[in-house]
Order: sequence, then structure tokens, then C-alpha cells
Amino acid sequence: MGVGGTLDYISSLLRTRSSSSHKSKKKKVMQTVELKVRMDCDGCEIKVKKALSSMKGIKSVDINRKQQKVTVTGYVEAKKVLKKAQSTGKKSEIWPYVPYNLVVQPYIAQVYDKKAPPGYTKCFAEEIEQSQ
Repeated sequence: MGVGGTLDYISSLLRTRSSSSHKSKKKKVMQTVELKVRMDCDGCEIKVKKALSSMKGIKSVDINRKQQKVTVTGYVEAKKVLKKAQSTGKKSEIWPYVPYNLVVQPYIAQVYDKKAPPGYTKCFAEEIEQSQ
């Protein structure tokens, strides 16, 4: 086995390893995940931001404490982001509100929510479709 044969052998080994690892990995898509996280103070905000920023694939973490809203952008899955936010001990859920202009009747009893931030209403797609 000469130098050429050795190089062929090594390159074939590298191809088989890389092709087998590519099959098992799914390609993640850049997405934005919005969460509602209960935050009362600067310490809560820092704790949540630090935890989410430490995740692999996160590009940015924006927090609006007044609306209790955390927006995460990156190559991540929503379930994993939610789980990481919940691991901080803060009450967290996927952002449950939509802007008023996306809802046909935002003031019907099933949709209207007094706790929703200004300009938003609770997202209940089933009730909206039934009321029409």
C-alpha cells in the first residue's frame, strides 16, 4: 500500500463517518420563539436572559419585562427554549396572545382577556372559528 492507497483509505473512512452523522442530524431552521415569562425585577430578567443565551444556536434574546415577553431568535426548537425558561424557576409558557387586528371579533367573551398586554388578545383559534 503506497501513499496513494493510504490517502484513499483515509478519505473513504472520513466519508463514511461524515455521511452517517449527517443522516442522524436534522437541519435546524432559524426561527423566532416568543414566550410569556413571569418576571418581577431586574434579577429575574438577568436570570432568564443568561439561561436562554447559554443555549446552543441562540442568536438573540430580547426581553420586555412590562409585557412579560421574551423573544428568542436562533436555530432552536420552541419546546427546548420553553423547557430552558422553565428551568429558571419562572412561570413560562408559549406567548398566548395575538394582535387585535388578526382577530375578527377581539371582544367576544372567549377571546377577550383583561390580563393581555395593550393591543393584544388571547389566541383561541377554535372559538374564533365557531363564532363566525
